[in-house]
Amino acid sequence: MTVMTDRPQMLTEEFETVARVAAREVEGLRFEFINGKLGVKAGPDGDHGTIIVWLSRMCMQSRPDLWFYAEQGIKVQRYRNGRARPDGVLVLTASLAGHGEWAEPDPVLMVVEVTSYDTDTDARDRHEKPRGYAETGIPVYLLIDREKCEVTVHGEPDGSRYESARTVPFGKDIEIPEPVGITLATEPLKEWVH
Repeated sequence: MTVMTDRPQMLTEEFETVARVAAREVEGLRFEFINGKLGVKAGPDGDHGTIIVWLSRMCMQSRPDLWFYAEQGIKVQRYRNGRARPDGVLVLTASLAGHGEWAEPDPVLMVVEVTSYDTDTDARDRHEKPRGYAETGIPVYLLIDREKCEVTVHGEPDGSRYESARTVPFGKDIEIPEPVGITLATEPLKEWVH
């Protein structure tokens, strides 16, 4: 018997149908499809939401030409057959207008994930998603890790992984490289790790 390890659980089109129906039926239920596997994204708590609002303000104050979309679905991975719903997507002004629920990733400058306190965080936010975002060619992946009280900026995607990653503890400034090109003062994050 031959074991098929790279076979997806379902086709991308089937996933989109399941995700659409589930979103209509169960408020707050958010599915993702990474590496051919269906995943459930944890609902945000108040601190998680506060971090997203704070980060969107910091990005747009530093660069008014940037727009921050929360929860925008994007097509990811090498052949764009994956579907991720990052906590935040940073683009140039209104460049996701008209894209629909699962946007093409070409205009995306940076994706953001804020860890949740669930069992899938390690695999999803620290391993699977960085690989999927790098395969897609998204220039920057920002991980705000509430469990570790760290911020990691991944950059220089090479088509399979990010070649650079810089991590600082909450409280230290961190440079987010071009095409974003801003410095993020992370001191406020200390208040939102409950």
